[in-house]
Amino acid sequence: MSLPRRAFLHLGAGLASIAWSGRRVLHAMIQPLAPGARIVRQAAPENLETDFAAIDAFLTPTSQHYVRSHFAVPETASTGWLLAVRGAVGRPLSLSLADLRAMPQVTRAVTMECAGNGRQFLTPAVAGVQWERGAVSTAEWTGVRLSDLLGQAGLRPGATTLVFEGQDRGEVKNQPSPAGVITFHRSLSLDEARLRDVLVAHAINGEPLPAAHGAPARLIVPGCYGMASVKWLTAIEVAVDPAGGYWETTDYAYWDRSSGRPVRRPLLAMQVKSLIARPSPKGQVVRGASVEITGGAWADGVVSRVDVSTDGGQSWHDAELVDPPNPVAWRRWRYQWQVPAGAGEAVLMSRATDARGRTQPMTRNADYGTYVIHHVVPVPVTIA
Repeated sequence: MSLPRRAFLHLGAGLASIAWSGRRVLHAMIQPLAPGARIVRQAAPENLETDFAAIDAFLTPTSQHYVRSHFAVPETASTGWLLAVRGAVGRPLSLSLADLRAMPQVTRAVTMECAGNGRQFLTPAVAGVQWERGAVSTAEWTGVRLSDLLGQAGLRPGATTLVFEGQDRGEVKNQPSPAGVITFHRSLSLDEARLRDVLVAHAINGEPLPAAHGAPARLIVPGCYGMASVKWLTAIEVAVDPAGGYWETTDYAYWDRSSGRPVRRPLLAMQVKSLIARPSPKGQVVRGASVEITGGAWADGVVSRVDVSTDGGQSWHDAELVDPPNPVAWRRWRYQWQVPAGAGEAVLMSRATDARGRTQPMTRNADYGTYVIHHVVPVPVTIA
């Protein structure tokens, strides 16, 4: 489907965020961006945001897919790279890229979102990479099922946890943090990994992984925030005890109050969310015109409905879902809006619901800290 652009000024998501949030991004946006160009949120390490307003297709081109890096891209070469599968296994493995490619291959379309996407919308302002709307993308990932690798290695009795380690490393600047250089690593329970049909991927959109996306191979954990999909994967360790590392207890964690008192838990599943792609915040629409409002919605599960409001949430209308249902990929949507005849301001909103009945909230849960910004975000536009 082709979703046409509207006749309003597009200055790129970075410049729009200046008018929208009024904070911290002037240095990142001096000239207007070409439609589809990624926005540099941080140069070193490289953190690049997709131009969400330019989303016109189900799959995000690799050159436009968002990039999240915690440390500098490690120096890796496919000829010398090996993936270790070790720990509580019967047969430790050391696999080359050729070994991975020789195994049965799987290709899956998966939507990935950074857990901090939308951080610019938080008030008061918070630390961290200042993502606006575009730290989310959908791509086809090709690789080997993790279950096939574990089947080759053979699990020992009592194995419960998988720890995934990347080759990227550095010193953490946030406090509290461990002293010295550490790697980026995350864990999953064995049951969770099986449920999500995790992949060890070596290709994106039919091409070998670029360095910025984790070459030679990375983890893909469908339905989970991007930090779970460890890049530059170098080791899978099978353990009998929970991992409890820095990247899931101190960072990328939240407070769970379900027991009646707060307990620190790792972030994992993406929450139900939708965003408006066009019109952009602070954009202009022509009074009396018929304007197509477009966007995307995703969750850890199937998005079943998107509602749109053009009056700041006073009334809601069904949007048309463009893409077929998919439990691990977004569904683009559209709504035809008859713009009022008089000049003025309008506040647009979108709200998604998934097949389990979970609806995107109007306000956010502060127990997520600077992450999981999935509440309804108002988009003010000028009727000119």
